[in-house]
Amino acid sequence: MSDAPIGIFDSGVGGLTVARSIRDQLPRESIIYIGDTAHSPYGPRPLAEVRQFSLEVLDDLVAQGVKMLVIACNTASAAMLRDARERYSVPVIEVIQPAVRTAVSVTRNNRVGVIGTVATITSRAYDDAFAAAPHLELFSRACPEFVRYVEAGDTTSRELVALAEHYLTPLVDEGIDTLVLGCTHYPFLKGAISYVVGDGVRLVSSDTETANDVYRTLVSAGLERTSPGRPDYRYEATGGSAAEFIRLAEQLLGPEVSAVELVETGTIPITHPARSIL
Repeated sequence: MSDAPIGIFDSGVGGLTVARSIRDQLPRESIIYIGDTAHSPYGPRPLAEVRQFSLEVLDDLVAQGVKMLVIACNTASAAMLRDARERYSVPVIEVIQPAVRTAVSVTRNNRVGVIGTVATITSRAYDDAFAAAPHLELFSRACPEFVRYVEAGDTTSRELVALAEHYLTPLVDEGIDTLVLGCTHYPFLKGAISYVVGDGVRLVSSDTETANDVYRTLVSAGLERTSPGRPDYRYEATGGSAAEFIRLAEQLLGPEVSAVELVETGTIPITHPARSIL
């Protein structure tokens, strides 16, 4: 069981930031990553629909024999975390609580902003998570178009910066000193977000904090990989274009490791080999 891979799931490429952080902290661990690109973006969808799609993907990961599930998607975490923890016998890690803990610890004036998809914000999952820190004032804002810019590989255009100003200026006006990036796509937009909110606002993203939780859970449960062989990294997508997934992942992250095979979720292999995407 300890040599089994870690299963990581997101609606698209955003969760690759979490996968990269896990790999940085746990370089001996094998990984299976699934991006549900056939149904991306999750943000505008009803939570019931997100729950259905998410559980289907997690079922697939469990069927592939993973030792842990990482829900690297805020919208999916808001929609079905409790269901997942009741449904599966392996540990389930999500992205909301790790980011909340960090935000609570770093804020200086107790005024914290949260940005996310429409589904994440309307679910009030962050409101519930921050309820344990009643001394904080929370200011939430949905940023529905951010995911579309990331999925298009646009992280620098004037249109994006103007959109960031539209979304974020009201939060800056509230005097926040900490901003939670409540979507795993948003770290790709840190440059534009930081430019708008200024150096006085600390950005908290869930990739590193979630990787910390994965590390702690593996060590406490004695699930660390013990095999001396090289770990295996497999990346899968439910969409119809492997080339587009690879192009975007390389544009956002760059090729940093040996080649991997990209396959459709579960069983159907893509006919051509994929280049490294993480």
